[in-house]
Amino acid sequence: MTRIWRETGFVANDPWVIEPVGESGEVRAAEEQKVLLPLDALIEKAEASNDVGLGVLIRPADDVRRLEPYLYRLEIVAVEFPAFSDGRAFSHASLLRDRLGYRNELRAVGDVLIDQIPLMLRVGIDSFAVKNATALKRLEEGRLPGIALHYQPTARHAEKAGGYSWRRRSATA
Repeated sequence: MTRIWRETGFVANDPWVIEPVGESGEVRAAEEQKVLLPLDALIEKAEASNDVGLGVLIRPADDVRRLEPYLYRLEIVAVEFPAFSDGRAFSHASLLRDRLGYRNELRAVGDVLIDQIPLMLRVGIDSFAVKNATALKRLEEGRLPGIALHYQPTARHAEKAGGYSWRRRSATA
């Protein structure tokens, strides 16, 4: 069972679905559901209409920069983590937040593990489709692991620490 989690807790009645497939194989969503379209399908729909409030699923091999002309029309971008060892969605999230200026919902889907959630938060992901049993249990218990020190800038800044032990300052500065 997949549940949607944000820092404020679990979300009830999230409308976004990835692949609503009926019994005959046709794609259809319930009235209250919204479909996360694959990148090419989203671009095709955006070119053919003036719709806003759209959602897109970015897979690891997709070029996220192709979304740039349509970002203002998107309500949500979901980045897919197909396996714990595939980190390309981290790069997609960082590009969306830092270079393309995307400010709406950014969701992690796929193999979302508890130890990666703090890193996902740092690159700007703000909601998570979690199906991993351990991750669900830890999130229900409020046991999100923390990372105290960060050396790289990201979309979400770490709390200010005392400084870097390896950086020296001159006595005159």
